Amino acid sequence: MRKFRKKDFETSFKRFEEKAKKYTDNPKEINGLLKKALHKANHKKGSLTEVWDKLQLFIELIKAWSKGDYHNISKKTIVIIVATIIYFVSPIDLVPDFIIGLGIFDDVALIGFTAKQISTELERFKTWKDNRYIDINE
Repeated sequence: MRKFRKKDFETSFKRFEEKAKKYTDNPKEINGLLKKALHKANHKKGSLTEVWDKLQLFIELIKAWSKGDYHNISKKTIVIIVATIIYFVSPIDLVPDFIIGLGIFDDVALIGFTAKQISTELERFKTWKDNRYIDINE
């Protein structure tokens, strides 16, 4: 089995960052990406146990940002989260999803790594979300 190096991962992730920049320039296109992510997440929920809450928070944050409801976040962080979601939904990444038993592990690792890197901004968003008035007619 081929051993993956950090450089392999960084090179692979750069492609997803470029795609993410295009999404962040047009937030309306993000809805389709988020639907794919939710579909895959629900299908793979058992394998995502350790990062399930973080992935849900990513999706909620991007949704709030794309609707213009949440602004207290850097564009760089938005790009990183969107790139992580694109990586997650992509069937062909560093460890392709069709490799039974291994294909989701790189996705889980990346979600966990991303959450750790942006933990301060994620906590800020979670606080905002938890204290937000929710209109039941929305």
